[in-house]
Amino acid sequence: MAERGGDGGGGGDRGGFGRGFGRGDRGRGMRRRSGGRREEEEKKWIPVTKLGRLVKDKKITSLEQIYYHSIPIKEHQAIDFLIGPGLKDEVMKIMPVQKQTRAGQRTRFKAFVVVGDMNGHVGLGVKCSKEVATAIRGAIILAKLSMIPVRLGYWGNNIGKPHTVPCKVTGKCGSVSVRIVPAPRGAGIVAARVPKKILQFAGIEDVFTSSSGSTKTLGNFVKATFDCLLKTYGYLTPDLWMESRYIKSPFQEHTDLLAMPIKVTYQDEAEKVEA
Repeated sequence: MAERGGDGGGGGDRGGFGRGFGRGDRGRGMRRRSGGRREEEEKKWIPVTKLGRLVKDKKITSLEQIYYHSIPIKEHQAIDFLIGPGLKDEVMKIMPVQKQTRAGQRTRFKAFVVVGDMNGHVGLGVKCSKEVATAIRGAIILAKLSMIPVRLGYWGNNIGKPHTVPCKVTGKCGSVSVRIVPAPRGAGIVAARVPKKILQFAGIEDVFTSSSGSTKTLGNFVKATFDCLLKTYGYLTPDLWMESRYIKSPFQEHTDLLAMPIKVTYQDEAEKVEA
């Protein structure tokens, strides 16, 4: 299969990196951050954008308000603030990449990370860095900034909560093409391990999938699946034909709050040592 690694943690001739999930310390197992560390980061967060200020002042309480007005997200702390501890992340793959220079070969590490809240929001981040830890940290931040809404629907009668995609969608990246088809309740996620993890993070419970192309290229396989989920809101179905009621943008609604000056206190290194 595309995502099956070699025997052992050596990974053959790929620079000591296996392809399987959770291969050693640098594998693709679940990485969950402690709640205490997340709370400390939220306390230290000083927003520098208008959107960040509105999120921290709790004038914006959901991601849907941001998506409705197509506001770009520039601070990943806003995602942590809105979703909270329900946001999970997983490293899908870490691969070494090389560049030929006059001094020889320069090796860096490329990380693919998926984040999601299991409730209709998922993000994908790709980062390359000299160190593995730095690449993973950067990929998590980029995944939060690229969070997208995933439209959920029904197969057959509209009974209970939405459990599958509303229509057939196809995503493509490179030679890899992924097709997602709605499935009846109870069918489960019929997919390979790579797209299955992304679909789980998106909150989809039942779906059929088919793929073609060089799916052993995991990076393109992940991006093609993400492209599929991105297109779920691009198809206009009859239930979306109703007339839209336009409301003010959060920036217009809270103009007075954003016009107020920001008070930022700085602490010198000497004062920190004395404290």
